[in-house]
Amino acid sequence: MTLWWAIGCVALVSFTFKAAGPAVLGDRQLPVAARGVIALLAPVLLTGLLVVDVAGPRWTGLDGALLLGLAAVVAARLARAPILLAIVAGMVVTALVRLLAG
Repeated sequence: MTLWWAIGCVALVSFTFKAAGPAVLGDRQLPVAARGVIALLAPVLLTGLLVVDVAGPRWTGLDGALLLGLAAVVAARLARAPILLAIVAGMVVTALVRLLAG
């Protein structure tokens, strides 16, 4: 039951923070520097989660097949492929490398 109380409290705090922004700022715009930082928060957090997930604890879970799949995604995006196609290419490369290596 404690877990559900914690989830409820976190949801309430999150809602309060999200509601406080428009209530405090009103129709004013944020400064340019603050908008730049806010725009970069999501990509930085996603990159951090990706690195932690790929590397594992203490960098012991580094998987070569997964790194090749990520490289395929990057290559596909650099070739201006749509994001869904790039993700599928990464999945295919990862699966093929694991199939051939295993």
